[in-house]
Amino acid sequence: MTQDMEYSPRALRAKELFEEGYNCCQATLIAFEDLTGLDRETAAKVASSFGGGIGRLREVCGTFTGACMALGMIKGYDDPKATTAKSEQYKEIQELAAKFTEGNGSIICRELLGLGEKKSDPTPSARTSEYYRKRPCGELCAYATQLLENMLLSKGE
Repeated sequence: MTQDMEYSPRALRAKELFEEGYNCCQATLIAFEDLTGLDRETAAKVASSFGGGIGRLREVCGTFTGACMALGMIKGYDDPKATTAKSEQYKEIQELAAKFTEGNGSIICRELLGLGEKKSDPTPSARTSEYYRKRPCGELCAYATQLLENMLLSKGE
């Protein structure tokens, strides 16, 4: 699935956060707490609805969504008329999506998990050793975090 990549301490932290029980989006966003200005509780609450491909619907991967949230907090715009800033933000998100897809084949949760149809059951899976063994989510947390970190570093952020 993910390409061979050496992970930074931040990326490894995202994986650890997932393994502590945070959802994939929360783990990825919290890993950037030093750069976003969000405290852990706020980041966890903001990202809480986006795990499991948004509310466990298995749509857009939560790790990718968390990276997008972090990028928005770090480099986003707040002026609704800032067309140039909006364009630049969208360009960076599309670049991040292309790189994530290149490494994993998709940004869609159910495709990354090898599931057929999207789920609508809101009950999260129990976090057991079997769960962690069969799910790529922890690795995807590290991967998405590393991609964003590499992007920021390459642009002098």
